[in-house]
Amino acid sequence: MADIIQLLPDHVANQIAAGEVVQRPASVVKELLENALDAGAACIKLIIKDGGKVLIQVVDDGLGMSATDARLSFSRHATSKIKKAEDLFNLHTKGFRGEALASIAAIAHVEMQTKPDTEELGTHLRIEGSEIVFQETAVTPKGTSIAVKNLFFNIPARRNFLKSNHVELRHITDEFHRVALAHPDVAFHFYHNGSELFNLPADNHRKRIVTIFGTRANQKLVPVEEETPIVKIKGFITKPEFAKKSRGEQFFFVNHRFIKSPYLHHAVVAAFEGLIKSDTYPGYFLYLEVNPASLDINIHPTKTEVKFDDEHSLYAILRSTIKHSLGQFNVAPALDFDQDPNLQTPYGFRNRSAIIPQVTVDAGFNPFQEKQQGGFTAQTFKKQSANWENGYIGMESKLGNDSNGGSISYESDTITGTIFEGEKEAQETVTTTFQIRRKYIVTTIKSGMVVIDQSRAHQRVLYERFLKNSTIKEAISQQLLFPLTLTFSNSEIGALQEIEDILVSVGFIFEKIEGESITVSGVPLLVAESEVGMVLDQLISDYQQEVIGESFSHTDMLSKTLAKTLSVKTGEILDRQSQLALVNDLFACTESMISPFNKPVYITITENDIDKKFI
Repeated sequence: MADIIQLLPDHVANQIAAGEVVQRPASVVKELLENALDAGAACIKLIIKDGGKVLIQVVDDGLGMSATDARLSFSRHATSKIKKAEDLFNLHTKGFRGEALASIAAIAHVEMQTKPDTEELGTHLRIEGSEIVFQETAVTPKGTSIAVKNLFFNIPARRNFLKSNHVELRHITDEFHRVALAHPDVAFHFYHNGSELFNLPADNHRKRIVTIFGTRANQKLVPVEEETPIVKIKGFITKPEFAKKSRGEQFFFVNHRFIKSPYLHHAVVAAFEGLIKSDTYPGYFLYLEVNPASLDINIHPTKTEVKFDDEHSLYAILRSTIKHSLGQFNVAPALDFDQDPNLQTPYGFRNRSAIIPQVTVDAGFNPFQEKQQGGFTAQTFKKQSANWENGYIGMESKLGNDSNGGSISYESDTITGTIFEGEKEAQETVTTTFQIRRKYIVTTIKSGMVVIDQSRAHQRVLYERFLKNSTIKEAISQQLLFPLTLTFSNSEIGALQEIEDILVSVGFIFEKIEGESITVSGVPLLVAESEVGMVLDQLISDYQQEVIGESFSHTDMLSKTLAKTLSVKTGEILDRQSQLALVNDLFACTESMISPFNKPVYITITENDIDKKFI
């Protein structure tokens, strides 16, 4: 039998390896930013065009490379970070496997300019599909500039799987946030299509968070700090009242590296137990420092999943640290069972002396003594009560000749019977409804009864209403007496501007959007003034995280979010009229059987089903 196994060519192997490292433009951004940080850069510039599909460029002022190192850096598994296998368990850098640049060069056009500080001239290098097509000496500033153009130019199938420019830019922004938050001592600049999105000067952790997520984030933060032999923890958590229904501002950093850890996330949520609702999530920016020997970061190609040697101790320390911070800064209620609260003196009265109340008593007061100047006494009461019949004098003239008082009108009349048969039949056809456990509405039909989920039913009604208003653009707005000014982060403002037209079509009116603030002067009829901020937060969050998916339009997605946010919730009491109105509106919908999120709205229980229960 002939030999059939053969070695793959280098360019094919590089393309296969690129599929593990480079999944989208954000993957390239992550690798290039980490390389710039490993080079000791103090200022890093990120330049993006068309969501990273056309250009991704990172410019730093780090160490730079010699001509030989610049050429060798694009070889597979070429690295200066490790020399033996034991070095994998004592890592202090971001990149160490030496596969990022080789993978990127295999599926893009790469151009590099680099110069170390010790040399007068630098190196200009150009690579296309893993092949070096140009290299010469060039005049370039200290540091390195890498430009990645035409990503996936030689793999059209992979390029077709990329999303729209807005979506890819959102992923790039997320990666940029993760790197910038991990290194507040480094200045970052972020440009997209010639406009500056972020200008982050070197600062401390708190100011870096506020600069990225807006000035509103400053009032949310609660500091966290703890140092033990196992781990050193510092950072911030958000106050319980700012918990969101979506997992947004949640960041774990271990040894200045962003990680994802459901186990540690559970520890944070457990510390907030009893302070937030079960369907909301707290925000946090937590920086952990552990011994590199107790950490394995080489278990996933993206290096965002790590493994700790002692996870149980880390869980307990993190949970208790956050609980301590919540109590220390009076965010969580503190109970002291050794003190009697009745004996505690308020701070405002701590330095004041007690004042003995003065009581005056009229010793000569006699309640049965008749006064000379009028007044109500026991004697006058007896005189008035003896002549009670005089109060009905003249009543006959008011009633007229009707001795039964038939002309007197009462506030409400109770009808106990009917005269005509038609009225009786009409009363029998009136729909009757009642509520079960503040969750379901039960109504009768000819064949039995219907049990309706009130929240899903209201979602369906609102969804079709908002979708219709967005389509025909005839939504009715209610003007606010005093316009509302709300503050958001730069990324949230950008998302809001992208969906502004759709929000206007459902009834929102924006006076102006500038900087980090927006002014709202009109809202849809179903949105209360106190809920405007919450509704916009939810809309922006769902739009950024693509909750509904790429196959649906933005109008459909926002209509679903509005319906879910404004619908009647489980646990709300509905009176009889509200129940009837919801039932009638539901069965007037185009599709009444399922909610906007493809869940059943009601079930039907026939008379036969009930009879079977009694067999």
